[in-house]
Amino acid sequence: MFAAMIFAISTVAISQFGMYYWRAVLASVASQPISESVLAAVSAENRPLRADDFAQFAGLHELTPDLGPRGRSLSLVRFYYGVIKAVDMLVGAQVPAVAQWTAREGATCARYAAVQVDLRLQGNLQLAAALRSC
Repeated sequence: MFAAMIFAISTVAISQFGMYYWRAVLASVASQPISESVLAAVSAENRPLRADDFAQFAGLHELTPDLGPRGRSLSLVRFYYGVIKAVDMLVGAQVPAVAQWTAREGATCARYAAVQVDLRLQGNLQLAAALRSC
C-alpha cells in the first residue's frame, strides 16, 4: 500500500513538472520577436496579438512548407488552445479573472504560432539562398 502511494505521488509530481516545463518552453518561444511581414499577414502590425489570431497563424503554419530537417508541429499548442477556449466558454463568463487568464494564454498561443511561422519562413529563405549559391 505504501509503495503504491509513493508511486502515485511520484507520477503526479513528474507529470506536473512536465506540464510546467512545456509551458515554460511555450512562453520562451512566444517571447521571441515576430517579423513585420508575418504580423501584416493577419493585419496585426499595429496592435498586440489576441487569442483570436491563433486560428489565422495556425492556418498560415499549415500553408507554410517546412523544408528544414526537423518539423515543428502545432499539435500540442492546438490542444492547449482548445482546452483554454473550453475553459473560457465554461467558466469565463462567470469569473472575470478566468476570462483574463484565458485571453492571456490564448495570446501566448497566437504568439507561439506566429513565431513558428516566422521561423519557417526564415529557414525557407535561407535554404533558397543556399540553393541559389550552389
